[in-house]
Amino acid sequence: MEIGSFPFLNQEEFSHFYSLFPEMEDSNVNVESKKRRRKDEEDEDMEGLKKKSQFRDILTSLILLDEEEKQEENQWAIESEQEKASFELNFKQESRAMDEYNNNLKQHYLQLEELDQSRTKRVRRSASTVAVAVAAAGNVGSENPGQSGTGNGSAGPHRRLWVKDRSKDWWDRHNHPDFPEEEFRKDFRMSKATFELICEELDSAVIKKNTMLRDAIPVRQRVAVCIWRLATGEPLRLVSKRFGLGISTCHKLVLEVCSAIRTVLMPKFLQWPGEERMKKIKEEFENISGIPNVGGSMYTTHIPIIAPKISVAAYFNKRHTERNQKTSYSITVQGVVDPKGVFTDVCIGWPGSMPDDQVLEKSALYQRANRGQLRDVRIVGNSGFPLLDWVLVPYTRQNLTWTQHAFNEKIGDVQNVAKEAFARLKGRWSCLQKRTEVKLQDLPVVLGACCVLHNICQMRDEEIDPESKFDLFDDEMIPENSVRSAAAVQARDHIAHNLLHHGLAGTTFL
Repeated sequence: MEIGSFPFLNQEEFSHFYSLFPEMEDSNVNVESKKRRRKDEEDEDMEGLKKKSQFRDILTSLILLDEEEKQEENQWAIESEQEKASFELNFKQESRAMDEYNNNLKQHYLQLEELDQSRTKRVRRSASTVAVAVAAAGNVGSENPGQSGTGNGSAGPHRRLWVKDRSKDWWDRHNHPDFPEEEFRKDFRMSKATFELICEELDSAVIKKNTMLRDAIPVRQRVAVCIWRLATGEPLRLVSKRFGLGISTCHKLVLEVCSAIRTVLMPKFLQWPGEERMKKIKEEFENISGIPNVGGSMYTTHIPIIAPKISVAAYFNKRHTERNQKTSYSITVQGVVDPKGVFTDVCIGWPGSMPDDQVLEKSALYQRANRGQLRDVRIVGNSGFPLLDWVLVPYTRQNLTWTQHAFNEKIGDVQNVAKEAFARLKGRWSCLQKRTEVKLQDLPVVLGACCVLHNICQMRDEEIDPESKFDLFDDEMIPENSVRSAAAVQARDHIAHNLLHHGLAGTTFL
């Protein structure tokens, strides 16, 4: 085999050949860098797209959350309006039902009273017939003494068969001018001078004329029967023994005198104050508490009663039942007093199951305020009353500030005036401490008379016996709707701020 010669490159050609490799390497590097740059750009574009997508998702989520929050707010507003409308409807229905019940109750008792009156008239008519017959028989016996049953021919003094001989020694001793003042005050809860004043005021209203059958009961004895019964709360049987009168007569006298007190004395001694007196009341309350424009201190107490025959549940007192461990029934007495503890307004007779705020809404005081007659006047109540433009009550929420504690302390000072007045009322008139024998329809008249007599004693500075002091107990129940006015909230906060920052709050709460 023949092998030909291969022409090798010389040095210059060989160097030229090697010079081509760097150019090839540079072109390869440029291509790879471009590819890498393009890849980096694509990666950056992908990341940008991802970030935009994430931002878009976050923005969408925020928009959805905002819409859901708006829907929830709208739903809450709708539900709140529905609840408010339902509450108002229920309240109106309850008020209407309570009014209907009270109307039915009044009609029922009016019917009972008419029956009692007709029965009393029949008894009196029959008694008069018997009296005339006995008197005629006595006249016949006196005209024919020889025919008398004694056979002695003498006709002694004729005794009236329908009058029972009873001892009046107890009343005769107390009615004597020389009877000790202290004993009289202890039995009647007032001085002889105050008793005389009441007798003089009621003389024309309770006086009775003598009849052919018997002499009328004197005015002093009539008034004494009523006041002693109210002061001691003793049963009518014991009242009858003390005054030498019949049980039914004593009961009738109590109601008659109480009615006369309401008719004659209440307009004089229990009235809403006029402008001049209200100005003095505001000044005295401001000296006590530092709170301006306080025109009265308000409180509601319960009077125990015997279980009524109808609508028992309305008069059932759950709080007193739980406290006394015995079924209790009661009616309410709401009163407003001045700084001396004198009643200026009372609302009597609503069932014991009603809370304080509902009793207030039924009162004449509430109607007077709605008519705009309590401008620039604030009535201070406890936590059982609602906060209104004219009713000032303490803060009831927990974790109070110093300002709110200071305000509650001053409100408590004003409230104590009313509580002490009701404690003296029940201590002075013991009939209010226990269940009474008076019918439910007659009880408001009796309670009103107690309030009037209390005012007379307070105005005349009659001291109460320490043994007669009464520990007042009435649970406070916070109403369902305790705040009824936004303006009242701001006014209360402003008063609380002024009390603390003007040095009127004291430091007891610290």
